[in-house]
Amino acid sequence: MPDPLTALSPLDGRYSSKLPALRGFFSEHALIRHRVLVEVEWLKALARDPAIAEVPPFSEPMLRQLDALAATFSVADGEAVKAIEARTNHDVKAVEYWVREKLAGNAEAVNVAEFIHFACTSEDVNNLAYALMLKRARDEVMLPALDSVIARLGAFARELAEVPMLAHTHGQPASPTTLGKELANVVQRLRRARARIAAVPLLGKMNGAVGNYNAHCIAYPKFDWERFCARFVEGLGLQFNAYTTQIEPHDWIAELFDAYAGANTILLDLDRDLWGYISLGYFRQKTVKGEVGSSTMPHKVNPIDFENSEGNLGVANALLRHLADKLPVSRWQRDISDSTALRNAGTALGNTLLGYGACLRGLAKLEADPRRIAADLDANWEVLTEAVQQVMRRHGMAGAYEKLKALARGRRLGQKELAAFLRRLPIPAGEKKRLLALTPATYTGLAARLAKRI
Repeated sequence: MPDPLTALSPLDGRYSSKLPALRGFFSEHALIRHRVLVEVEWLKALARDPAIAEVPPFSEPMLRQLDALAATFSVADGEAVKAIEARTNHDVKAVEYWVREKLAGNAEAVNVAEFIHFACTSEDVNNLAYALMLKRARDEVMLPALDSVIARLGAFARELAEVPMLAHTHGQPASPTTLGKELANVVQRLRRARARIAAVPLLGKMNGAVGNYNAHCIAYPKFDWERFCARFVEGLGLQFNAYTTQIEPHDWIAELFDAYAGANTILLDLDRDLWGYISLGYFRQKTVKGEVGSSTMPHKVNPIDFENSEGNLGVANALLRHLADKLPVSRWQRDISDSTALRNAGTALGNTLLGYGACLRGLAKLEADPRRIAADLDANWEVLTEAVQQVMRRHGMAGAYEKLKALARGRRLGQKELAAFLRRLPIPAGEKKRLLALTPATYTGLAARLAKRI
C-alpha cells in the first residue's frame, strides 16, 4: 500500500484509517482472493458429482489444501498472481494459472488440473466473486454501520421527544413541533431505506461464454448442467440467474447501489438540517480538548462532521448513481466497460461509510439548547393563528382564515395582540379559555407521542 501522504485517492490517503473494514472486500487483493475462492469451489463441486467421472472425489488432505488457497491467500500470493497477469495480460487466467502452480506438487491435483476453470468464462468467476464481495460488505460492514446511525438517532429522538421547537416551512416560522419528532421522521425514513438495501437479492451465473452452456454440453452432453450450476451458485449463498449473456446483467447491483444512494440522500438531508439547527442555535456542539475550530477565529466550533458527511455522501451518490445506470448496459453479448466501472464499487461504498461515520460523530457532539429554542417560540406567537382559525371554523365563524390573515400575515404577532383578538371572538367561553392558555410551546399536537414511539 502506498504511504497515505502519497496516495492518489483520499480513501487510501487521508481517510485510510477509517476504512479497514472495507479493504478486505474491495481491494485488488480481495478481488483476487474471491476469484480464487470461486475457482476452488467450482473444482470441488465437479469432484462431488459422480457423473464427472474424470474428477473423482477428493481426499481430505486435498480438500484442506484447496480450502487453504483462499483462506490463507496473502499479499505475497496476490503479487504472484499479478506477476502472472503481467505475462498473460488477463487477470482471471492469471488466477487459474496460479491455482495450478500452487497444486503442482500434489499428485491428486495434477490428475485433475485440466478441470481447474473447466468450461468457465472469466465472467463466471468474476460475477460470483463480486457478488460475494458485495454480499459480505453489505452484511458485515455497511448495514451494521447504518444501524449504528439509526440507533443513535432513535435514542436522540426519544430523549428530545418533548422539547418543543419552532418549525420552519419555506424557511419561515411555522406550526411548532418537537426536536425529537423531527429526528424521529428521519429514523423512520432510514429504517425503510435500510430494509430496501437488505432486501436486494444477490444474483450469480455460471453458464459459460454466452450464457448457454455451450462448452459444458459438448463435453458432457447428457449431464444436467443447468441444475448443477444453479445448485453451485445457490451453495455460495446467492440466487441463480438462468438467463444471461456472457455477463450476469448486473440489474441487482444497480438495485443495490440505488438503494444505498437512497439511504445516503436521507442522511445528506439530515446533515443539512442539523447544520441549520446548529446555525440557529437550537443545538450546541460539545467541545473537544485540544481541537481548533478556525485557524484565526478562536471562538469557532464548526459543524465539520455534518459537512464532511454531506460531502462524502455526495461523492458516493455520484458514483452509485452512475454505476446503477452504467452496469446494466452492455453491448450485445458482452463488452468490458462494466469491468473497469465495477472496480469503483469499493470507492462508492467507502465514501458512503465515511458519510455514516462522520454523521455519527456529529450526533455524538450535539446538545440541545432548550433556552434558545424557547426564545424562538416565544418570539413567534403568530404561529398560533392556525390553531385559532380551526376553532373558529368549528364554531361556524365565517371568514376565519381571512380575519387571521389580516391580523398576522407577514408580521410578528405578540402574545398580548393575539389575546386581545381572542377575547373578542364570539365562541364558547371554554374554548376561548383554552385558546388563551395555548402557547407556541404547547401547540405541538402528537409530536411527543410520535417521537417516543420510534
